[in-house]
Amino acid sequence: MSRPTVRVLTLLELLQSGGVRTVGELADRLGVDGRTVRRYVAQLADLDVPVEAVRGRYGGYRLGPGHRLPPLMFTDDEALAALLGLLAGRRTGLTATAGTTHATAGETAAAKIRRVLPQHLARRLDALLDSLAFTSAPAAFAHPDAEVLLVVADAVRHRRPLTVRYTDRNGRTGERPLHAYGIVAHSGRWYVTGTDPAIGEDRTFRLDRITAARPLPGSFEPPAGLDPAQRVLTGFATAEYRHEVTLRIQATAEHVRIHLPAAVATLEALEPMEHLVPDPESAPPAVPWLRAELRVEDLHWLPPVLAALDRPFTVERPAELRALVIDFADRFASRARS
Repeated sequence: MSRPTVRVLTLLELLQSGGVRTVGELADRLGVDGRTVRRYVAQLADLDVPVEAVRGRYGGYRLGPGHRLPPLMFTDDEALAALLGLLAGRRTGLTATAGTTHATAGETAAAKIRRVLPQHLARRLDALLDSLAFTSAPAAFAHPDAEVLLVVADAVRHRRPLTVRYTDRNGRTGERPLHAYGIVAHSGRWYVTGTDPAIGEDRTFRLDRITAARPLPGSFEPPAGLDPAQRVLTGFATAEYRHEVTLRIQATAEHVRIHLPAAVATLEALEPMEHLVPDPESAPPAVPWLRAELRVEDLHWLPPVLAALDRPFTVERPAELRALVIDFADRFASRARS
């Protein structure tokens, strides 16, 4: 590759790093004069690379938006970071569907990057990927459609109403109006949370179940101080299930969250209730009491979790959980004695 060609590619790499680069700065980095820098910029323009001239005291050149993606140039570290990021996204389910094919956008992007890497770097990355092991299996979740994801994201950003075509867990499909407040990635799935303006109720939809999204005229204002991620987690914790459970636990919220995360239970601080502590030495009086509320389909997993908390607690409801806790404690003590 000739030296002028190398300098043109180096100029492109400098512009891709972002911001405005002065002619003097570019000349110093390339080892040429200002006139040559302008000639290299003209060569990039001839290749349809959108280089913009910025006038003024601090003017120079910058890379502008264009209808074509300019050629990307990666260092070894950047190529490794890009491929590992795409691999992690694919394994956790956080990739969108690439058109109508069965491949994800992450897979096609990784293949393109891998195909243009220099041979020496490709061999080193292949060695890493071949030797890399994971402790968990790849996520088997359905991926959201890329076009739907982009339409919803645009509506969130510009506060535009939407109508979405959604299929619920029972297989029923219908059109729903939505004021979308945010997109949330949780445990390998994508969700959009907002309000149904027709009924004035909060709604959270799985994005992979939305087959079409269309913006509507007008705009809306989301509630002040809204946290979309917390809203989704609270929705999981308060969803309709067979059993409604209320517990009092003497522990810090940080300790409880290790065993009962926000997607499982809601927590509320209570005044200290020292008369409920079976052993005064087991928890200092300064440790607060919390009320934990959760809804579950099955109660049998809760007694081991309460044991793992290792903190004073009382079961307010349901009575079936009290019986399960007593039975678990009896079996645990019996096995310890034997």
